Amino acid sequence: MPAPRRAAVLGKPIGHSLSPVIHNAGYGAAGLTGWSYTAVECAEAELPDLVAGLGPEWAGLSLTMPLKEVALTVATEVAPVAAAVGAANTLVRRPDGSWFADNTDVTGMVAVLTEAGVRPGARFALLGAGGTARAALAAAARLRAERVSICVRRRAAGLDLAGVADGLGLCTEVLDWADAATLAGAEVLISTVPRGAADQLADAAIFTRPETVLFDVVYVPWPTPLAAVAAAAGCPVVSGLDLLLAQAVGQFEQFTGVPAPVPAMSAALAAATRPPD
Repeated sequence: MPAPRRAAVLGKPIGHSLSPVIHNAGYGAAGLTGWSYTAVECAEAELPDLVAGLGPEWAGLSLTMPLKEVALTVATEVAPVAAAVGAANTLVRRPDGSWFADNTDVTGMVAVLTEAGVRPGARFALLGAGGTARAALAAAARLRAERVSICVRRRAAGLDLAGVADGLGLCTEVLDWADAATLAGAEVLISTVPRGAADQLADAAIFTRPETVLFDVVYVPWPTPLAAVAAAAGCPVVSGLDLLLAQAVGQFEQFTGVPAPVPAMSAALAAATRPPD
């Protein structure tokens, strides 16, 4: 029998996480007997001691809020993309016991946006200025965005995010929330704000181009009012579930060293989120 290997998603709160469903389905489909993936509640101040106390059976950790920034402080090595955005959602155990910090949110966003039809050189619009917005900027940089309009509720947060964009080589502008209707010309609209925060924009005429791609990180309830309006306008729509799967695929492969069985992981996620009959 192979030695047991463990991985987990950490955050607070964490009971709602669907990551165990995705990863454990992947282990089963890939024949990784002895592997298990759980959810562990952990606050920012608790992360350093928790990581330091993990045994050699631990292969990796997924990080969600509020741990993405503090995760950088417990890693011996940090991937350039994680350093650029100041956040990591992945900690990978090295053979020598040290930890490597990465951000698969970025590669996941690039994957789902590309699949939705986004091509290099598109004009991006971004709602929000939190940790996920930072990952969205890095994805926009990898897709060689022509320009990124950042629309925020707190201008100071938007200016901080613009500083991150400068470091990524992006051309940006910061807009107040009241000016969201001016985003109608964007080819890609990414909403990173919490549930309900963008509902008022569902009445704005920002989907005048049927080729505009909407990526809304919210996935419960679905569709969001913003997603419903975009779909009705004939626009491609990407949900937070799409990103959840894509970023998990990157983590799975780093933790295990084997290709992710994406169809099995996707099917497990779909079954876990399917409304009851």
